[in-house]
Amino acid sequence: MNPFMVQDPKQKARRLARALISDMLVYHPEKRQQGIRDGTLPQLFKDEIDKSWQEYVEQVGAEMAQSTPFWTEALNEILAGGHKLF
Repeated sequence: MNPFMVQDPKQKARRLARALISDMLVYHPEKRQQGIRDGTLPQLFKDEIDKSWQEYVEQVGAEMAQSTPFWTEALNEILAGGHKLF
């Protein structure tokens, strides 16, 4: 079975979180480098994170968004490059 066709809500939520965070890197690579270098990543990306969080909640539902670690994991693994900043 194609993994992108999986209907499991948790897998879909995890995949969406990672896609939304990955998009931030595509559109703001220099900003990310600056944030990692200066230690200001959460502050620099506040607006993008807030906007993407709202999209995430709309897509997966508030309960799923708040009861799973997928959003924070994606922020730390993808945006923060494996560092626990969020």
